[in-house]
Amino acid sequence: MKKTVVLDIVALSQRVIGEHTPFLKKWSEKRQTSAIQPVLPAVTCSSQSAYLTGKWPEDNGIVGNGWYFKDECEVKFWRQSNHLVQSSKIWDALKAENPEFTCSNMFWWYNMYSSVDYAVTPRPLYPSDGRKLPDIHSQPMGLRDRLQKELGQFPLFSFWGPNANIASSKWIAEASMKVDEWHDPTLTLIYLPHLDYALQKYGIDFDKISKSLNEVDALCERLITYYEDKGAEVILLSEYGITSVNRPIHINRALRKAGFIEVKDELGLETMDAGTSRAFAVVDHQLAHLYVKDAKDIAEVKAIVATLPGVEKVLDKAGQDDFKLNHERAGDLVVVADKDSWFTYYYWLDDKVAPDYARTVDIHRKPGYDPVEMFANPDIKFLKGKLGWTLLKKKLGFRYLMDVIPLQADLVKGSHGRIPESEKDWPVLIRSKKDKGIEQVDPTAIYSIIYDVVNRK
Repeated sequence: MKKTVVLDIVALSQRVIGEHTPFLKKWSEKRQTSAIQPVLPAVTCSSQSAYLTGKWPEDNGIVGNGWYFKDECEVKFWRQSNHLVQSSKIWDALKAENPEFTCSNMFWWYNMYSSVDYAVTPRPLYPSDGRKLPDIHSQPMGLRDRLQKELGQFPLFSFWGPNANIASSKWIAEASMKVDEWHDPTLTLIYLPHLDYALQKYGIDFDKISKSLNEVDALCERLITYYEDKGAEVILLSEYGITSVNRPIHINRALRKAGFIEVKDELGLETMDAGTSRAFAVVDHQLAHLYVKDAKDIAEVKAIVATLPGVEKVLDKAGQDDFKLNHERAGDLVVVADKDSWFTYYYWLDDKVAPDYARTVDIHRKPGYDPVEMFANPDIKFLKGKLGWTLLKKKLGFRYLMDVIPLQADLVKGSHGRIPESEKDWPVLIRSKKDKGIEQVDPTAIYSIIYDVVNRK
């Protein structure tokens, strides 16, 4: 079997490979570069699951980064159990073919409790005193302690939030090479999220994203050089490309005004009660799953959201079939934004009663994806002082609330999730095999591409 590395550079597209990525530009010129047809939704969990199972969301069940868990009446994002993926994975097939095959999964999603040999994924600690502490989960369990002893604590607050930066991707890269040194896996999957941050914040603005492009390019050079020196075949790909946007769509506010969303007063603030709401949207970048309690309301709900500025299409179950998205976890309706727009999860009508989590980084309690978590509130006076005081309370072991996230959706200038018009904005695949004429690759074909490379003599 051929030692193989799949390097997932989040948000990389042909549009951004160029003068600001000199290594990748030169490296890719000697290889076959293809555009990957985006999965709908073009988001991390759905794309990765299609690549690793060779199945569309209608079969593998991963209809987004989160969805409405109907049996629990709760919206849940960023779950981690691999058992949520309802199709077998590429490492199972390769292991069945050759028992000596081993796989290392470094931060690809749904990485907990899978059948890979080595796995590392973010898993914060939540002590009963209310703190949130950086940590990871690994299998075998001892790998967690060994890596953090070698590399220091995983920089969780560089992985997401207003302080997101290259440090988390560097840690993942170094950890991947350590696992390779210690265990020499046949197949290594590496996730580098860094480019995602600048592009979601600023869109395609090279004056503002060039630094991040330079940083991820240098990190790719380090990883690719290391693995190629060890005789590995490197496959580079991404999950989606990001395009510029300028209009947030407050879809849940429209449903609230129409009387479909139920809220609960919690200490004077409003939380959405999904279980009693007649209809609500679970938003995921430029796509929203719309769950309707009573089928007789579907037509009315569809009419409301279809007229919202920025909505491009509303898919019923038949329409979802066209995109291989029709699964029981998907919404009764799936709403897709136009190229300039994206969906907020906001359901309150007055910021004074927004829930306490709205102004924090809280990816698990928010009933939808919130890219505004990458920004610190520009209206807070003496922001650095507030941050310093809060961090001091954290270090001293006191309860603290890092409530610095603004409620200003118009700050977000980049998004993804729909299928962009231009292939330059589609996810990219770069591999050594030169097949002239192949310009597009089906996302489910990534499975067989990886499989064939590993099985190469």
